[in-house]
Amino acid sequence: MTFKLFLFLAHLQAVLIPIFLGIKSKKRFKQIKAPFLTPYAFISLGLASMFEMIDHTTTNWIYIDHSSIFNWLFYSFLSIGLSLFTISVAKRKLIIASSTLLMISGIFSYWFLGKSFTLLLQVFISILVISQWWSRFNDWVFVIYPIAGVFFTTCLGIVLSNSGEQIWHVLIPPSGTISVMAFYLVLDRSRKKEIISTNKKKIY
Repeated sequence: MTFKLFLFLAHLQAVLIPIFLGIKSKKRFKQIKAPFLTPYAFISLGLASMFEMIDHTTTNWIYIDHSSIFNWLFYSFLSIGLSLFTISVAKRKLIIASSTLLMISGIFSYWFLGKSFTLLLQVFISILVISQWWSRFNDWVFVIYPIAGVFFTTCLGIVLSNSGEQIWHVLIPPSGTISVMAFYLVLDRSRKKEIISTNKKKIY
């Protein structure tokens, strides 16, 4: 009972924190090309975690690698959130079009081409968001995203699947949350730099 409570709380924070960051980011990051998309990106990641939670209730909170409507919704909103992050900073129409195509494919491929293909698309979506955000911000803080959100969550998921030890399950949601917070930190640091730069120009 205590372990399930920890597991529940670990997943709950992965829902609430991204949604909170989404609300907080509304009309805040005007230094990027499409700032209106960032709240939806954060909230989409929070909704992805929410559907993951719902999916776990159908398996008594035991991690099972399976396909279901809630698992599909998890990957769909994950695709939407990351793609919106990419589009929000992208300057080239080709990148925006590619990201949009990957997002739509990530939503519909689950049922038509299988979960494995959807996971492959997630790799391309992650590569695109990493390349665009690094190109736009060149901020070392963003390294947190691929480390926590891609490497750690993937490794923990593999260990969990192979061992069946649910203790690893508790660590996955916080890793995801840390990666989401990296997006907000990078945006906030960029905003502060923009303010300082603007103030200097006014002085001179």
